Amino acid sequence: MTIDPRIPDHDIHPIFLQRWSPRALSSDAIDEATLFRLFEAARWAPSGNNSQPWRFIYATRDTEQWPLFIELLNEKNRLWASKAAALIVLVSKTTNLRKGASEPTPLRNNSLDAGAAWANFALQAEFLGWKTHAIGGFDREKAREQLRVPAGYQVELAIALGKQGDIAQLDAEFHEREKPNSRNPISSFIAEGAFHFSDEVGH
Repeated sequence: MTIDPRIPDHDIHPIFLQRWSPRALSSDAIDEATLFRLFEAARWAPSGNNSQPWRFIYATRDTEQWPLFIELLNEKNRLWASKAAALIVLVSKTTNLRKGASEPTPLRNNSLDAGAAWANFALQAEFLGWKTHAIGGFDREKAREQLRVPAGYQVELAIALGKQGDIAQLDAEFHEREKPNSRNPISSFIAEGAFHFSDEVGH
């Protein structure tokens, strides 16, 4: 008997369980109007002092910029991400010019806020029938150079976006991991009143 790893302990919206990160992507293209609906969702993410530090740099497949984005990924990620409809590099601004101030001040929450924008992007994609996969395995310094990311911005994440494809088209080495996974129980990451967590995951 197979246990469904995506059964929540408390009632939540189904989209949170439906969203997962496949590597098997089809060759379907994405139109600009649909892609910009995802960016619109990211736009409305919360951020400290409404600083909105996220910046999305993207290329769609078969465009002039596409090979450059593929080359940023490590070798194994290129094997599957080359089928994506779009690749996106997320960066975040590390300072903020507050209203009425003459000099910018450091942001302590730039990565956190960029992550919130990425979550909005991913959930909107899921709602519209598209899949996203966050990629940590890419050359951040090369991304900074090739995408002309200036000082004062942190390169955070690469993202593959596409329609889910047939696992048979995916390299065999990825097959075992090509499935939704579970999550640790709430008890492993919440504490009332003070910090008290076990070092053992899930306990």
